[in-house]
Amino acid sequence: MIRLEEITIINAPIERCFDLARSVEVHLVANIHSGEQALAIGGITSGLPDLSQRVTWRAKHFGIWQNLTSEYTAMQPPTYFQATMVKGIFRSMQADHAFRTLPSGATEMKDLFRVEAPLPFLGPLAEILFLRCYMLMLLRERNTVIKQIAESSNWQRYLSAPATIAR
Repeated sequence: MIRLEEITIINAPIERCFDLARSVEVHLVANIHSGEQALAIGGITSGLPDLSQRVTWRAKHFGIWQNLTSEYTAMQPPTYFQATMVKGIFRSMQADHAFRTLPSGATEMKDLFRVEAPLPFLGPLAEILFLRCYMLMLLRERNTVIKQIAESSNWQRYLSAPATIAR
């Protein structure tokens, strides 16, 4: 199993950072290189996921189109949320996102990301050879986008729309 921990300091209020970190639209911007989409498969396709809501993502990774459904399994606004894979290629995947206000007024966003590759024998080898670096790159890319949006005047366009629920 891969365990990644990343801390990002954002010069913006904690509530803004919390909401941008769970925004479907921000996630899509952060993963534009993979052609990521939010699919209308019984979850939300835009807006801010809430506790027990699901999002099904479709993206191309390693040249293969994949679907992955995440459920928001814990939520304590504006300090913490957890997203857990309920369907997808991995054996398991879970991301914990914790936020705290620093004395300077900036927000510390701490991500703890755990993923276990499929295939009992080849999975651990894939984790060592390439999956750890790839997932760390995706996490850092996501955090860079969140930071850029939160610290700019563009943040409002990502937080003004209500969630769209697929039926």
